[in-house]
Amino acid sequence: MKPTLADATRGRILFGGDYNPEQWPEETWRDDVRLMRDAGVNSVTLGVFSWAKLEPRPGEREFGWLDRLMDLMHDSGIGVVLATPTASPPPWLGRLHPDTLPVDQDGRTEWWGGRQHFSHSSATYRRYAAAITEDLAARYATHPALTMWHINNEYCTYDWSDQAAARFRGWLQRRYGTLDALNTAWGTAFWSQGYGDWEEIHTPRHAHYLKNPTQVLDFKRFTSDMLLECYLAERDIVRRHTPHLPVTTNFMPLWAGQDAWRWVEEEDVVSVDLYPDPRDPLGAQHGALVQDMTRSQARGPWMLMEQAAGPVNWRGVNHPKPPGLNRLWSLQAVARGADAVCYFQWRQSRQGAEKFHSGMVGHAGEQGRTYQEIKRLGAELARIADEVTDSHSDNDIAVLHDWHSWWAGAHEGRLSTEVDYAQVLTAWHRALWEAHLTTDFAHPEHDLTGYKLVVVPQLYALTDTAIDNLLAYVRQGGTLVSGFLTGVADEDDRVRPGGMDARLRELFGIRTLHEWWPLEAGESVECDGFRGTLWSEEIEKTDDARTEAAYKGGDLDGLPAVLRTGRAWYLSTLPEPPELRGLLRRIGAEAGVRPVLDGLPPQVEAVRRGESLFVLNHGREPVTAKVPGTHRDLLTGTTVTDELTLGRYGVAVLRP
Repeated sequence: MKPTLADATRGRILFGGDYNPEQWPEETWRDDVRLMRDAGVNSVTLGVFSWAKLEPRPGEREFGWLDRLMDLMHDSGIGVVLATPTASPPPWLGRLHPDTLPVDQDGRTEWWGGRQHFSHSSATYRRYAAAITEDLAARYATHPALTMWHINNEYCTYDWSDQAAARFRGWLQRRYGTLDALNTAWGTAFWSQGYGDWEEIHTPRHAHYLKNPTQVLDFKRFTSDMLLECYLAERDIVRRHTPHLPVTTNFMPLWAGQDAWRWVEEEDVVSVDLYPDPRDPLGAQHGALVQDMTRSQARGPWMLMEQAAGPVNWRGVNHPKPPGLNRLWSLQAVARGADAVCYFQWRQSRQGAEKFHSGMVGHAGEQGRTYQEIKRLGAELARIADEVTDSHSDNDIAVLHDWHSWWAGAHEGRLSTEVDYAQVLTAWHRALWEAHLTTDFAHPEHDLTGYKLVVVPQLYALTDTAIDNLLAYVRQGGTLVSGFLTGVADEDDRVRPGGMDARLRELFGIRTLHEWWPLEAGESVECDGFRGTLWSEEIEKTDDARTEAAYKGGDLDGLPAVLRTGRAWYLSTLPEPPELRGLLRRIGAEAGVRPVLDGLPPQVEAVRRGESLFVLNHGREPVTAKVPGTHRDLLTGTTVTDELTLGRYGVAVLRP
């Protein structure tokens, strides 16, 4: 049995973050430990960007400083998540081995001086990465401070170099077998693109006009797979030395570059970095979406690897978190399944590109508001850990999401650049979140039988297996609601006859999909009871289908905007947020789905985790919410009966 997050948490909520002590004189370390203990920190991540410190020259090793740190952490009762430092190679590697540097699609080399400057396809990079990983694992495998391995950091590099092209050709040969099969899949009869020799195939570099969409799609698949190969090579090394310890790497939220459904099958712990904008009125909803997706990938507890205690440094204007918001968003993550709440980083840097990115200890030091709030949060997480860790709740709704469909739908020659997959997905999740309906995420080929409602915001490309899965789900009594541009293409980005798979057209009651009518930015269409945005469609329905809402006026007057046959619903436009929320609430109620709590104020979120009920006020004003029955608030120890008052950014964790 592979190790899990529970093997690292040991009944606690892990609390801490990236610690980069090499940026500070050694006399600072003991003061850091004092502050960590005062704040309840029980876990730090070491070594994420330490390659140049560990290997200052090729083949040399300087582990003494890390030895002292590991011992210091153990003596202080703080566990270590030890990272392989391979996300940021030292300058000497790029100077001596230029083949380790990635190349962009215009042929420009990405040089050292930043981070993530490595070619995932470089055999030289992989050899040096394996060597430093091997030596780290051998040295610290038995160290009592070590609790988990963290491989690399935020895998996010693309590479269009010659060596990437060579690996791409090998990847394509394994996928297709023959050039005839590749030419068929890529549709190379168009624009005289037929390939007669594997050596003619390159990465999809800068072109005079539009690139072949399926070539680009396969390149995205290839990139995800190459990065995964890099991860697996390092994972297998540390696993060989420490088979009892869990291994993770941190995802970026809803990033397009990795097929995370594929990656999570190779992780012991699923972890994510999450940085909502404190000025975004929907920041909490963005957090909820990422947390729901990560919990669903983990199929249980997960790790919040990075968040900011205050401002970040990469937005045009970087605002701090107002008092209470860091606590609120951290407890929101715990409510949605996190058993680890961690930060980038422990102490705010004084130099370098991220010196204005906040830390748990900011430039104001231990008297600063940020650190004082961190201390309060650490105490509260310790207070509730026994009641919530390693628990979860089942949800009745699944939102379907697939990276391959996202990649296929983003091709250059699409009908509307206004339609952005991530924004459509967010809009549908927002509607469910604002309706107080908690959700899981699932792949379209996953087992859906446990859900009362399955929501498909948009899945442009679907495999036959996925389509059969959706049909079987409805036949078995499930309720399915789908947005526009779903089932248009197959896995090779080949448009299906009729503009939508025939089985789906029959399911939704569409006799003919005559034309797609994309809308301009800011344009809308009038429908019965709402306005539609982004998109509209010229649909002729079947006799047994029911028009739930029709277009009003214009070229589509009287045609169905929302169509229903039995338990299957199809939306050919995107209703504005209040109307989409109301429609999904209605469909959910018919399917037997109910909110965790009824009658909640708009800015209040209720999430059940195991036997604990988290009630969170995302508003700036105090609110009162109905919570029928008598409960104990784990955060305060007080008794709550029938009604709960929460202050600005207030949180309660209730148990019967």
